[in-house]
Amino acid sequence: MGITYIEGSVTGPIGNRTVRFLVDSGATYTLLPHSDWRAIGLKPKREMTFTLADGATVKREISECHITLPQGEGHTPVILGEPGDEALLGSVTLEILGLVLNPFTRTLQPMRMMLA
Repeated sequence: MGITYIEGSVTGPIGNRTVRFLVDSGATYTLLPHSDWRAIGLKPKREMTFTLADGATVKREISECHITLPQGEGHTPVILGEPGDEALLGSVTLEILGLVLNPFTRTLQPMRMMLA
């Protein structure tokens, strides 16, 4: 599987910013780098502990913002990154926007909905 990046726009109380996200369907939440969330005026709403791929745990604050991708837009929870953290587009945001990552074409596509 290859690495997939997508450019999107995030909007907060005092502005918007264009961000280049690594699409990480293994990550639960989307992560905004420190400079980006500060620039759009996000404020922490709660704190969570996350387990990284190597088993280490980190605490990060969570907020919410509006995200716009070429394939759709919506309101999503985001991790407020610390200096050095990279932008990630996680599975919760993908699900909120009704998108899935196609690993063969490395593109985001609409999710197929199934009725029970």
